Order: sequence, then C-alpha cells, then structure tokens
Amino acid sequence: MEPVITTEQLSKHFGRTTALDRLTLEVGRGEVFGFLGPNGAGKTTTVRLLMGLLKPTSGAARVLGLDAWEDPTRLHARVAYVPGEFAIWPQLTGGEMLELLGSLHGSADIGYRDELCERFDFDPTKRGRSYSKGNRQKIAVIAALMTRAELFVCDEPTAGLDPLMEATFRDCIGEARERDQTVFLSSHVLAEVEALCDRIGILRGGRLVDVGTLAELRHLEAHTVEIRFQGEVPDLSAVEGASNISWSGESVRLEVRGSTAPLLKAIAPYDVVSLESREPTLEEVFLSHYGPDGT
Repeated sequence: MEPVITTEQLSKHFGRTTALDRLTLEVGRGEVFGFLGPNGAGKTTTVRLLMGLLKPTSGAARVLGLDAWEDPTRLHARVAYVPGEFAIWPQLTGGEMLELLGSLHGSADIGYRDELCERFDFDPTKRGRSYSKGNRQKIAVIAALMTRAELFVCDEPTAGLDPLMEATFRDCIGEARERDQTVFLSSHVLAEVEALCDRIGILRGGRLVDVGTLAELRHLEAHTVEIRFQGEVPDLSAVEGASNISWSGESVRLEVRGSTAPLLKAIAPYDVVSLESREPTLEEVFLSHYGPDGT
C-alpha cells in the first residue's frame, strides 16, 4: 500500500536560515504519527510544505499520491488541517463559520458536526468576537473532524483547550484511527503524543534525529533501576551499561543501557530486598535529544 505521506530530502531555506534540512519520512495509512520538537525546530514549516502552502527549496513531498506543491487543489479536498492559531470571523456565529468551512472543503458530515459540538461543549450560536481562545480552537478542530477526511494534518491542535477538551480530542483521534484515517500530529505536548501516536519523529534544528515507535525509542534510552539491599551493598560502578549511580543507605539508584543481565549477575550474591526498573518516559527520550531548556 502506498504511504499517505512521503518526503524525500525535503528542505526549506529562508535566506541563509535552514528551517528544514533533507527530511525523508513515510507515514502509512491509518497511522497516527507524532512530530515532536520545540518551537523553531521546523515542525510548522514541515506542515506547511505538506499542505502545499510553501514551496520546497529542494526535495519533494507527496501526500495521498499527489505532489503537495504542484497539485494543492486536489490535495486539499482530501485533507483536513488544524492550525495552532485559528483566525475567526468576528461577525459570524460559530455555526456559520462551520457551515462556511464545510462548504469550502467540499464535504462535511452534518450529523457528526452536531455531535462534535456537544462533545466539545461548543455553543455555535455565539458570534466569533465573543469566543475565548479555547473556543476558537474548538471551531478549527470540529471543522476538520467533521469532514471525515482521509488525512488530518494537525499543528499544535489542542493549543488553548482545557484538559477535559484535550481528552475529548484524543478520543476523536482514536476513533479516526479505527476508521483507517491517518493523522499527522505536530506537537510539543509530550503527554498528547505519548497517548495518541503509533510512531514518533523527533525534529531538532530542522533535522529528523530519531523516528520509531515509543517502544523503539525507549529501547535506545537508559532504564532507571532502584535496588534496596539488606546488609552489604555492592559496588556496581564496573557493571556493563551502568551509569549515574547513587547510594542512599542500603539503596542504590542507577541507569542501565542495554541488557540488564550484567547488573542482575552482579547483585545475585547479595541480599536484595526490592528491585524496581522503570522505562524512560517520552519526556526523558525527548530530553535526551534536547536539553532541559529545549535546546
């Protein structure tokens, strides 16, 4: 089956600034793909290239078998886009905006639209100028979902939504996956990506530095192990793969990369009271590519 999104050496330069550097990526049908990176990493540039809103400096992006730059009209009829900042029409009601956006797209499931308004607790009778940022974002999310498009391209889609509405959005994306719809989700909200995505790409300085399932990305990182002994506490500094070892009384905390077999062999002769091993979270995987400040 042909991938829904394919990029080959896709690059975008703004003068001397490289916003995206030779991105090669595939996203399959029915997949929810997370695109992670801090502000300025190149996420929004990638989204705009995929939507045909920017012309690539080099390389190519094909979406649903179409060249994103050469054939945007046919592409937009099959794709729904959720921007992180949605500009409303202040004089129109929310319902009128949804009607307009549905007619511009060319397809909208009216029954599903009304269901979404209820699920997102959105009042479509108010005029745009009275909506909060969160309610403006609900318009963008509902307008995209009601099209039941083959592909959703989302750029920080939950910006401004409260936690309850974020949970509703996650439910809707999960339902879209079950219908074999594809989602490209650009975000820096790690919990959102961890909860939703089948695979994750991490972007740094315009370059794709890692891609895989969360399990695959975790496999590359260190496990945190905490061991409590009774009596003698062994010196584990020479254990293969062990690092960042700290002692507190009869307890030892360390990180282990790769197999834990050497560690288990080293502690076997001692009286172990408890052992806890924890996989790294997505945040820890992310911070292994960036610093705590996102750089």
